[in-house]
Amino acid sequence: MTAEFTRRALLEIAGASSMTLAAIAAARAESGGESTVAGPTFASRTPIRIGMVTLRVIDPDKVAAFYRDVIGLSVMQRTTMSVRLGAGGVPLVELEPRPDASRESPRAAGLFHTAFLMPTRKDLARWLVHVARNRTPLTGFADHNVSEAVYLDDPEGNGVEVYADRAPELWQWRDGVVRMGTEQLDVDDLVALTDTRTSNYAGAPEGLRIGHVHLKVGDIGEAASFYTGLIGLQPTRTIDRAAFLSSGRYHHHIGANTWRSAGAGRRDDGTTGLSWFSFEVESEELLAGQDTRLRQAGATLTPLANGLETADPWGTRVKLIRV
Repeated sequence: MTAEFTRRALLEIAGASSMTLAAIAAARAESGGESTVAGPTFASRTPIRIGMVTLRVIDPDKVAAFYRDVIGLSVMQRTTMSVRLGAGGVPLVELEPRPDASRESPRAAGLFHTAFLMPTRKDLARWLVHVARNRTPLTGFADHNVSEAVYLDDPEGNGVEVYADRAPELWQWRDGVVRMGTEQLDVDDLVALTDTRTSNYAGAPEGLRIGHVHLKVGDIGEAASFYTGLIGLQPTRTIDRAAFLSSGRYHHHIGANTWRSAGAGRRDDGTTGLSWFSFEVESEELLAGQDTRLRQAGATLTPLANGLETADPWGTRVKLIRV
C-alpha cells in the first residue's frame, strides 16, 4: 500500500461500499480534541465508572483471538472456566465458555455494544490503520461531537465500539444536556496522525479502558429508573428511544435503547451475550448509598468481597466494586 491512505481506501479495505453506508451503520450503532493523556482518561476518573464486561460465548478461543488480535488486549488468565483479557494489567473482558448455549435474539434485552476508549486520538488512528490493513470487517464510523467512533462486531455478534474522546472542555452542555450527534467521521484527518504504510499497533495502549456500555432494554423509563435512581448515575441526553447516563459529567457511561428490544422481558441465561458488567465505585459512601437504595427497592443483592452484585430489570447482572 502506498502512503496515500484515503477515506475511500479505508472503506474498501474495511468492506464498506461508501461513507454514506458507513454513516447509516453508525447511526444504527449509536444515535445520539484530542486527549494528550497516555493513561486512563476522564471517563475512568469519575466517581462511578465502568470496570469490566463478561460475555457468555460458544467458542472462547475464537472470541478471545478477536479481542487479542483485533482490539489488542492481552490474555491475562485462561482456565477451563474463563478467559480474561485486559490492557495495562487491568482486566477488561472475561469470556465464559457456554458451548451448548443458543445465540441471544437481536430483539432480546442485553448488550448493544462494549465501547473501548483509546487514551488518545492518535491511538485510535493507529488502531484504525491496524484493522484496515488486516481487512477486519467494520460496521460503521461516526463523529459524535464528544467523540470519534468506529464500530464492528466480535465473532459471536457482540457489538463493539472503539473510540476516542474529544477534550471534555470542548463538549457542549446546555441545561444538563450534552450535545451528541451522529455525523460523518473525517477518516482522512484521523489517519493523518499516523503512518498508514504500516501497522504499528502491536497491542492496546496501557491506558485503554471500557469507556461505556450500551445496553438493549425493554423500556427506557425503567432503565433510567434503575441506573439513575438506584445506581446513582445522572441523565446526560435522551433521544428517540434511547437514554444516556453518566457519573461526574462524562458524556455517558451507560447507553440504553429500545431500537430493537422494546417490550423485551427477562433475559435467558441459557443464551450467549452479556453475562455481567461492573461499575467501579470510588468511595464507601457511594457504595453504601447504592446498597441502601437497592435494598429499599427490594432488589436481590449478593455480597462480594469488595462490593455487591445485583441485576437490572432484565436480569443482566451488575457488580458494584469498591476501588
